[in-house]
Amino acid sequence: MGPRNSPSAVRPGLLHRSGRWCARHAWRIVALWVLLLVGLGLASRAWGGAFADGFSLPGTRTQTGADLLQAHTTGSGGTAAPIVLRSDQGSVAGHRAAIESAVGDLGRLPDVLSVSDPFATPGAVSSKGDIAQVTVRFDGNPASFGSSYLSGVDSAVEPLRADGVTVEYGAPLGQLATPKSADRTSEAIGLAVAVLVLLIGFGSVAATGLPLVTAVFGLAVSLAGLGLLAGHFDFGQAAPTLASMMGLGVGIDYALFLATRHRALLHAGADPAEAVGRTVATSGRAVLVAAATVAMALAGLCVSGVGFIGSLGVAAGISVVVAAAASVTLTPALLGLLGHRIDRWHVRTPVTEPTGESDVWHRWAVLVSRRPWLFLACGMLVLGVLAVPFASMRLGHVDAGAQSTSRTDRRAYDLITEGFGPGVNGPLTVVTQLDSRQVADEAKRRELSASLRGDLEAVPGVASVTAPVASPDHVLLITTVIPATGPQDAATGDLIHTVQDETLPRTLAGTGATGYVTGTAAAGQTFTDTLAAKLPLIIGVVVAAAFLLLLTVFRSPLIALKAAVLNLFSIAAAYGVVVAVFQWGWGGPLLGVTEKVPVESYVPMMMFAIVFGLSMDYEVFLLSRIRETWLHRRDNHLAVATGLAATARVITCAALIMTSVFLAFLLSTNVAVKMLALGLGVSVVIDATVVRLLLVPASMYLFGRANWWIPGWLDRLLPHLDPEGPAAPTPPAPAPVLARARGGRP
Repeated sequence: MGPRNSPSAVRPGLLHRSGRWCARHAWRIVALWVLLLVGLGLASRAWGGAFADGFSLPGTRTQTGADLLQAHTTGSGGTAAPIVLRSDQGSVAGHRAAIESAVGDLGRLPDVLSVSDPFATPGAVSSKGDIAQVTVRFDGNPASFGSSYLSGVDSAVEPLRADGVTVEYGAPLGQLATPKSADRTSEAIGLAVAVLVLLIGFGSVAATGLPLVTAVFGLAVSLAGLGLLAGHFDFGQAAPTLASMMGLGVGIDYALFLATRHRALLHAGADPAEAVGRTVATSGRAVLVAAATVAMALAGLCVSGVGFIGSLGVAAGISVVVAAAASVTLTPALLGLLGHRIDRWHVRTPVTEPTGESDVWHRWAVLVSRRPWLFLACGMLVLGVLAVPFASMRLGHVDAGAQSTSRTDRRAYDLITEGFGPGVNGPLTVVTQLDSRQVADEAKRRELSASLRGDLEAVPGVASVTAPVASPDHVLLITTVIPATGPQDAATGDLIHTVQDETLPRTLAGTGATGYVTGTAAAGQTFTDTLAAKLPLIIGVVVAAAFLLLLTVFRSPLIALKAAVLNLFSIAAAYGVVVAVFQWGWGGPLLGVTEKVPVESYVPMMMFAIVFGLSMDYEVFLLSRIRETWLHRRDNHLAVATGLAATARVITCAALIMTSVFLAFLLSTNVAVKMLALGLGVSVVIDATVVRLLLVPASMYLFGRANWWIPGWLDRLLPHLDPEGPAAPTPPAPAPVLARARGGRP
């Protein structure tokens, strides 16, 4: 009986035929990608939009309070942003004429609803008189207005600067003035490292350039498409950065896996076009499975029900899908154009997949097979130690005080802290909705106001409380609570929960009134609480979906379960590193973060989806080669050794490239992006070393033939998806290798 999946017994499938067609009609494919890039680029310039953070929390008490304010008061709608003024000499009162002129000019700008006069607003001038706040309310998020709008704001305050007044823009207006991110520099660093790794790892100049060309093309198309979508949908500031990280990393990886398999087939004597077809049918299919896993994990973020998180997942998912599409169309076309010339230019003797017993990865696999329990225990110990800090993770919103001092919103934050105290950077607005009796009775309103203010002032952690003020229609009582701590401090979060869950219900009990806590700090805390509550659901959905996909692809409940469990341990270790660096402050200053900060509330959710998907990438590529050998030889030890050796070089190079791409984004000025960059970079290192070299082979050696067991009823129930498609049999290993892979058994 011949080997299963023999090419002589199976007609070439769709992927095989499409890959071969792309190779034979290469210039058409290249032209289509060029047209797509140009078309999307022009459309993005004409109809695209900007990226800005915006949090909508429908159905929450915080949002209800904000909606009540907007409905019953004037000048409280829209988005507020402080402009902070500091007199370089003397009091700001000495610049009164210039300040009043600037207030008038700001009020005449488009999209401005109101501008406060600091001299007519209680508490807007510091006790020393040298710092003042001007609150500007916009009809939208000013961070999304574009650079031309910033020029108008600069022009309005220019007389102040000329008069010796320092002017800084607080968030979210300050986000509009944020220096451009270092995304292009980070991408350049990632590409430079990729060139070095590929040249050293494979020796071939053309094989080095091809994955880079494919990845850059795919990334450019992704960013152009994302810019176009931003004109019609809301995307956070981190969306293009996240898309760049993912698109460049997986784009290089996917093209590299195809180019490596293609070169191996060429060296075995295959016709170039046929080799491309077989490459797409094998490694190309694995690329699609891996990309589907990543995209599925990112799509799981939409389950959070939070538009901001879902938009980041969509942005990253678009870049992954485009990278996969480029890998199975543009890469085959370029391989077809190169033909046998792919190794003509080289810096050293080109190398492909190893097949002999002298290969270091074969020897490593044999070593693991002799003491699998020891290697499994060592790998789990490493992950356990790294995951220890994860137990103390504290979620929160990283405020402007943790940003770089090169940013105007950070300088505005520092001025407010100096002049008014840290809590003024995150005031709480307490909105009390009165019942009909209190609306009609002024005495009852005064009585409730006094009681409310007294109880709020008695709450620990409160710096000051303003006297409650009735709305024009007397439906609301509005008071401002200033915390004694900054917005990102744990004490401020505790204060918000105390006021909302204890103080207001106790004070308003029996009065018929209802209280709400709103404001930027309260919204941030509600956002954090919402995401923390949704995280278990996201984890469950993503793990379950990935388990089902791997179960369908590899026809093994044990392999699918093992992959899911190991990836959870890997993610916990990556979380631990992020907590140690940013929350504990171990090395944070080296990354430009000058103080200990909480883990940004959306980072764990984003990290989970991305890391889980990327972990499955390497799992799919490794297990695909292991399963291919298993189907042909039915020897578990040999399959593990051969699969590990065949993929070791390409996965190692891919991991080095992806790690460098991620870590290069540590240059970003956005602390949340730094967290993602470090967490993703560490996770790739863990997956490519501890998981791939220790845990996967050791566990598969221990499970033996049970790796490939599946109940008959389940096998019939699942659809048949082969990650490698029809493939030529794996070349037989030399007898000594076969014996060693079996642990010395003949």
